[in-house]
Amino acid sequence: MSGISTHVLDTSLGLPAAGIQVTLERAAPDDYAAPWIHCATGTTDADGRCKPLLAAEKVLAGTHRLHFATAPYFAALELPTLYPEITITFVVAADGASYHIPLLLSPFGYTTYRGT
Repeated sequence: MSGISTHVLDTSLGLPAAGIQVTLERAAPDDYAAPWIHCATGTTDADGRCKPLLAAEKVLAGTHRLHFATAPYFAALELPTLYPEITITFVVAADGASYHIPLLLSPFGYTTYRGT
């Protein structure tokens, strides 16, 4: 693994969550006019993976966030959801570091952790 990647699993179905749009952003240091810088956008594949969103050589230390657009995913399954979008904010400790941030998802709950 290198850079920043993610993986989404639908725990209510016990399956990977395919087709979820994921956006990666980095906090802009001391820029209140544009506090977030767009880094990458991807869509989870049939295995629920979106890898890598950002190659390790482009990863900068600082605060980042992953935004998951979950409403279209649940709408396609004809399921109501409490979370039409999920944002995970995390801190990258060093330039060039690798982070895998999985999302375990259901219509009415979610959890995340730093994966390997």
